[in-house]
Amino acid sequence: MTLTTALLLVFSMLVAGMVSFFQYFYKAKNKSNLYLFLAFVRFLSIWSVLVLCINPILKTNTVVNTPPVLAVVLDNSSSIVAMQSEKKAQAVYRNLISNNALKAKFDIQGYQFDSEFKVADTLDFKGKQTNLALVASNLQNNNRKLTYPTVLITDGNQTTGTDYEYSFDLSNKVFPVVLGDTTTVVDLKISQLNANKYAFYKNKFPVEVFLSYSGDKSIAANFKITNGNTVVNQQQILFSETKRTAILNLLLPADKLGTVVYKAAISANLKEKNTYNNYKHFAVEVLDQKTNIALVAGGNHPDVGALKRAIEANAQRKVTVFSPEATIDLKKYTVLILYQPTGAFRKLMEQNKQAKINTFVLTGTHTDFAFLNQQQPYLNFKMGGQREEYAAVFDTDFNWFATDNIGFERFPPLENQYGTVTTSANVSVLLWSRIRAIATNAPLLAFAESQGNRTAYLLGENSWKWRMQSHVNTGSYAKYDIFVDKIMQFLASKESKKALEVTHERFYNSGDPIEILAQYLDKNYALDAKARLAIVVTNTKNKWSKKYDLLKATNEYKVNLEGLPAGKYTFSVTELHSKATYLGQFEILDFDIEKQFVNPDVSKLRRLAAATNAKAYFPDQTEQLIAQLLQDTSYQTIQKTVVSKSPLIQWYVLLVWIILLLAIEWLVRKYNGLL
Repeated sequence: MTLTTALLLVFSMLVAGMVSFFQYFYKAKNKSNLYLFLAFVRFLSIWSVLVLCINPILKTNTVVNTPPVLAVVLDNSSSIVAMQSEKKAQAVYRNLISNNALKAKFDIQGYQFDSEFKVADTLDFKGKQTNLALVASNLQNNNRKLTYPTVLITDGNQTTGTDYEYSFDLSNKVFPVVLGDTTTVVDLKISQLNANKYAFYKNKFPVEVFLSYSGDKSIAANFKITNGNTVVNQQQILFSETKRTAILNLLLPADKLGTVVYKAAISANLKEKNTYNNYKHFAVEVLDQKTNIALVAGGNHPDVGALKRAIEANAQRKVTVFSPEATIDLKKYTVLILYQPTGAFRKLMEQNKQAKINTFVLTGTHTDFAFLNQQQPYLNFKMGGQREEYAAVFDTDFNWFATDNIGFERFPPLENQYGTVTTSANVSVLLWSRIRAIATNAPLLAFAESQGNRTAYLLGENSWKWRMQSHVNTGSYAKYDIFVDKIMQFLASKESKKALEVTHERFYNSGDPIEILAQYLDKNYALDAKARLAIVVTNTKNKWSKKYDLLKATNEYKVNLEGLPAGKYTFSVTELHSKATYLGQFEILDFDIEKQFVNPDVSKLRRLAAATNAKAYFPDQTEQLIAQLLQDTSYQTIQKTVVSKSPLIQWYVLLVWIILLLAIEWLVRKYNGLL
């Protein structure tokens, strides 16, 4: 309690005494003992009120000894079992956390990790991923502004996350305890396999395979890729003591539609300790996207040739050029391109009203806009005979399909007739037009959709200059050709935008997070935040099924199906109010990355220890590690003076006391007729 508080308490006593004296003695004619009692009660009540207002605080200084933290972190991933080191790991962990000398010097914190980091509770060594970088970040967050040593009981093999060698705080020592047999054994391994997720039917798709060998003899290994019982690729690879790696670049045929699962395997006539890393499964979804496109033009123009070359840059697309008078079997084509339509196109466009082929209309100075107004409902043209140049402005809010701004604002303007263009409600604009620096609020490139039919409009000729300018800007036609291909892909699809959109992979590896994302859109194609989505997942082999709810995230709904065993699954996502449903399937491949390792990564753990001025140990050196921790003088108990503050009297006690005093005074005065 401070001197100021003490003076205030004394002053409050004087004030209370003066008030009670004035009320019961100075003005009173009767000076009996009753008045003396009442004056004392009034003094106590007034003083108590003043003490309640002053609220005197008592300060207590306590010396607290804070021992340094020792973090003991154990690898709980399945690779520890694969290396037959789980018993050694548990023994080392128990020896460290139960050592009395260590407990006397340190505040021991026990943790476990795999793909997650948490306090050590149940050790089962079933983790499907190892994230050592997560250990570093969590320890730093848990022990801010503290210097602490870390004992890391692990094999050092990481399967996910950033490189842990550069993640730990170098000012805090890390003592790895290396688990696993460090003896080099004979081992063949598929270190990595890269393949595209998608391929086109009747084409070939690339596969890149990285093979490795550890051993001291020359061997001939047999590598093959199979699809079921069919061998797709097979070859012999020679390894030796000096040649321990091989990289294969293969082209495999995509001759089956749908999701095709392959198995890559390597074997040799030798005895291996670990054969699990001798094979990998991978899957490719084979798509049939061969598109035949009819391009109808009334005359020769550079736009026609440039458009044909841009579209056919994708080998899956073939463009055939026709005149408006030609007889065209529209059933053979997926997309119809009309270049500057006039009255000569009438017969063809009337036929297309029955065929309902998605259409790309390009206009220009020779277009008959009155005829075009009669043939389509999406754009209304009021054009004059004068020519005008229209530059492009990219609309970042366009969301009918994903595309990038490839520099449209810097492209040469397109030439079209001068006039006004208005759009209907079913039109979305990707490029707006401007005349020099003046916005026209009219579309330059627009898309329309109604009842499953799609139409695209490019309002201007000389788009061949765009392709040339893109080449000047980037040194390649690729960006422009990809842009045109996205337009063709949009038009080649008959699917209209759905209310329920679901995103998922067609295959997952065991242990990977299995997330399925969904969006439910309202009539304005905005995310409906009130939607209720549920998913039913069924194993196609044993017909086991389970229902999950999809949880609302920022711009989508999602569910994590972690823990499902390897196998093929079908699923249905349903919006419970509208009953809108999406059906899909996926496959979980039997692949455990934790079983790919034969030896611990000793060299990396030693580098980590050396970088933090520590040392790596093995399980049989636990006592040496304990001695090192006990002898290290850089970790000492810290004494801190903790100042605690508490009120002299609790406010609620004073309040009850004041009420009691006032009640006594009132009852005595009432009883003696003084009220």
